Amino acid sequence: MGNEVLLKTEFSDLKLFRRGKVRDVYDLGDKLLIVSTDRISCFDVVLPSGIPCKGKVLTSISVFWFDFIRDVIENHLITVDVEEYPPELKKYKNDLAGRSMLVLKTKPLPVECVVRGYLSGSGWKEYKRKQSICGINLPAGLRESDKLPEVIFTPSTKADVGHDENVNQDYVEGLVGWDIAGKLKKASMEIYNRASDYALQRGIIIADTKFEFGIYDNRIIIIDEVLTPDSSRFWPVEGYRPGQPQLSFDKQFVRDYLETLEWNKTSPAPALPEGIIARTTGKYLDAYHKLSGKELK
Repeated sequence: MGNEVLLKTEFSDLKLFRRGKVRDVYDLGDKLLIVSTDRISCFDVVLPSGIPCKGKVLTSISVFWFDFIRDVIENHLITVDVEEYPPELKKYKNDLAGRSMLVLKTKPLPVECVVRGYLSGSGWKEYKRKQSICGINLPAGLRESDKLPEVIFTPSTKADVGHDENVNQDYVEGLVGWDIAGKLKKASMEIYNRASDYALQRGIIIADTKFEFGIYDNRIIIIDEVLTPDSSRFWPVEGYRPGQPQLSFDKQFVRDYLETLEWNKTSPAPALPEGIIARTTGKYLDAYHKLSGKELK
């Protein structure tokens, strides 16, 4: 497998719908083309260094999970086979193969559906201040990375720029209505419970994750990426030690490296050393292999 890195797509004859921190999304009318680049962002800043294979891993893991949870909820995926894409996309085959998805265009719902099984990240910070997360009271004496007494739904705002903010279920009901808010919580919890049980058998703890949903033909479907190392905290079961930060399969490894630098976490970000890049690629590939039992093509 080569180490070429795709940092940005420039498909001049296509309508760019959105360029996110990692994904370039093109508008094809009633469909979207989502291209997962090898960009990596930390602290809401896109780094100048790409991570080889990252976009292909993110796409492959999402496709794996879409299939795994298909009986829980419908998803937006049409195909990842470039040969089945519209004819005008075929000339971009080299950039699209393995890292793109042709998907339904939905009306995205304005909330990040976060599910937590363990105490980490912004949840840990909020717990230390309030002994609660998103208005959910938790027992005293929990440590960083502890398994929570029960899985909790802790939604957040969906910020186009800057940080998402944790909110409670009442806030979500105010945004999308009682019925949709309840369905989002139910689906999110069911997906997390099913996926985390499976991942645990494969040697991975899914500490927390976030989902995005949209409305298509008056139905709620899951969109974007799902249960990837970018949208979730993946910890190896082997070596799990509550009371401290954990080793990870995700970009937390890069965050931890950046924390050792004298960088103010604003753009421009520093370049990553080759060793950090190579180890990060290895972590993404290892996560895909552990979950799917396959090697990345």
